[in-house]
Amino acid sequence: MADIVRDTGKKCSNWGKWGAEDELGTLNYITPEMIARATRLVKRGVVFSLAIPLDNTGPQVNQPRRFNPIHRMILTGPDFTTGAVKRPGGVGFADDMVIMALQCATQWDALSHCFLDGKLYNGYDANLVGSEGAKKNGIEKMARHIVARGALLDIARVKGVQWLEPGYAITVDDLEAAMRAQPVAVGTGDALLVRTGQMAMCRARGGWGDYAGGDAPGLSFQTAEWLHAKQVAALATDTWGMEVRPNEIPNTYQPLHQILIPHMGMLVGEIFDLDALAADCAQDRVWEFLFVAPPLPITGATKRNSQTRSRPAGRRHLERSVGEWRERTAATARRFHRRLRRRNTFGVVRRGP
Repeated sequence: MADIVRDTGKKCSNWGKWGAEDELGTLNYITPEMIARATRLVKRGVVFSLAIPLDNTGPQVNQPRRFNPIHRMILTGPDFTTGAVKRPGGVGFADDMVIMALQCATQWDALSHCFLDGKLYNGYDANLVGSEGAKKNGIEKMARHIVARGALLDIARVKGVQWLEPGYAITVDDLEAAMRAQPVAVGTGDALLVRTGQMAMCRARGGWGDYAGGDAPGLSFQTAEWLHAKQVAALATDTWGMEVRPNEIPNTYQPLHQILIPHMGMLVGEIFDLDALAADCAQDRVWEFLFVAPPLPITGATKRNSQTRSRPAGRRHLERSVGEWRERTAATARRFHRRLRRRNTFGVVRRGP
């Protein structure tokens, strides 16, 4: 059955389409003219954040390498009010740090995240993604490019349900039915958002459950050629892994990823919170919008949230248990804090925008 994946990959390949040195993939479909047109979609000036909070209540439960953010303070109010740290004129500052797996929350998969048969998008060697990050197809290459017309397909709402059940495969027929029912067009250079309602299900049930890595609704493998033909620039869903789980093709893992990322060069987004946006779109029946979601430009990262996420590869991190990693990082933060107090100096570790 793996031949289906490779055969489909060949049909959908964009290798060389934008040159032998390309590292942007389908983001090349977005032109300055398209961005200018997308800005004209703004009528009311209402803004929706599609990112989930970066805290310890996130969905990464019982994940061996991905864990929810650990937030630690480096400078605090008591550091100054107790006199442990002093600055002229009574001024004080707070500084903090976040330790996290860059797949922990709302994220973009960089084109270095997935490879097949040892090859990244555009034919780059997978060995270029080493312990210090990705030398090719890193997420930082995309930081200036994710501004586009967005189109939301609310599959759950079109089907008249609060959420699609885990294991439901969204087909091409489902996507086109939603385009007709809402209605909204999807075409070249668009950022396509697909809502399954899985986050709404988690909210209704009072917890994440097995949202991370468990059975889930998602796009069917058969949508690969449709997405390729539509020349979509980016695809994002409200699920952990974008595609239907369990996967449809036996003896494969995330087969749609294998087409979209290393063959097509498509930016894939996961864990996007689409509920509030979908409710607003349903109210005024306008399903297109200006979509702005740049990743943090972490050099060599293989992932990154559209407000907080990306993933540097590192064997040391993968080989440690999450518990040991948390203990060591917390201890490091405590030692750093003590040094700051002794030296009476600032240690600046800033969170990204």
